Amino acid sequence: MPNQQSSQNAYKQAGVDIDAGNELVKKIKPHVKSTTRTGLMSNIGGFGALFDLKATGYKDPILVSGTDGVGTKLKIAINSNIHDTIGIDLVAMCVNDLIVQGAEPLFFLDYFATSNLDVKTGEIIISGIAEGCRQSGCALIGGETAEMPGMYQHGDYDLAGFVVGAVEREDIITGNEITAGDVILGLASNGIHSNGYSLVRKIINDNNIDLFSPSPFTKDISMARALLAPTKIYVKPLLEIIKGNPDKPIKGMIHITGGGFIENIPRVVPNNLTSIIDASSFEFLPIFKWLKEKGNLDSMDMARTFNCGIGMMIICKQEQADNIKSSLQANGETIYKIGHIEKRQENQPKVIINNIDSWDK
Repeated sequence: MPNQQSSQNAYKQAGVDIDAGNELVKKIKPHVKSTTRTGLMSNIGGFGALFDLKATGYKDPILVSGTDGVGTKLKIAINSNIHDTIGIDLVAMCVNDLIVQGAEPLFFLDYFATSNLDVKTGEIIISGIAEGCRQSGCALIGGETAEMPGMYQHGDYDLAGFVVGAVEREDIITGNEITAGDVILGLASNGIHSNGYSLVRKIINDNNIDLFSPSPFTKDISMARALLAPTKIYVKPLLEIIKGNPDKPIKGMIHITGGGFIENIPRVVPNNLTSIIDASSFEFLPIFKWLKEKGNLDSMDMARTFNCGIGMMIICKQEQADNIKSSLQANGETIYKIGHIEKRQENQPKVIINNIDSWDK
């Protein structure tokens, strides 16, 4: 019968290094520990993770869960060998989806799959995930590292994230209360975030752009660094407005992800209403101007692919808009009044974007 050492060697020869996996777990423990929050009951390394919801102080909680990935933005990170922010993107894509329903992220799990495990790269990636968890106030409670030679090309990897949060039943935000006359506020993005990268990569390839060349739209950094700017996390400033606020100022929120304005707004706004957006009311970021020009893209294509400078939308009563805006600005957010809600007429689109030609200037 082969001994344990020979079995491990055989597995390593097949492309799976158990020792590297154990070393990665050892390396990431301090990063995981840095995300500890109230309710966490277990340490990394067990078969399952425990979380005490009662300890968080919720009285009548509803659990909210979500899962997401980073898409082909990963290829920019892999091709440029820059891995320190992609984990923030992973967390952001999940927790920003939770906050639109008023939910506080409680804990996060990640799935990291690669061809052959490089401990240094793995630690850098997971340190980014831990940073995203700190920014959003949730605990990195566990995950899975899968080494799968033959499934991935050498150096490739994939990421998926899973988040669970909670919201008091009375604080759930559904969008059902939205009515004509409500105001649409837009929170500024800090770049492309994590959607549209298949088109971004096509534009890069079609124009023979070197990822290590200087960025034409962001000073003093490379093209790769500009494209890898991590997705902005909006959780904490929004929770400050939502939690325990008897006025219930926010009627609906929209995370602008894949599908841009055109596809995401109707996910929240009732079908009998139309959202009127003024494209000239916010900054169309330089990176989007560059993509539009180099890709020869129509403005409506931009609006259905990218966030175009607005990463999150808030819908509220007219009389609540200034208070919401002041609160978010006090927390460092850039926020614009970008539109309003009207009763939808027969055959009228669910989203109308006015002054979209301003993006051509």
